[in-house]
Amino acid sequence: MMEYKVITVKTPEDAEQEMNRYAAENWTVKAVTFWETAMSYRLVITLERPAKQG
Repeated sequence: MMEYKVITVKTPEDAEQEMNRYAAENWTVKAVTFWETAMSYRLVITLERPAKQG
């Protein structure tokens, strides 16, 4: 079974930093979506990894 995490960031630089941080914890990037609102935008990153058995 897989587990998922969704994070949001403001800049491509923040995205790179967060993706590298989560990669160190065995997360892989499943999807990246650009989300625009009236006043700003965000990058929404979906991460995936095998669920811990326990």
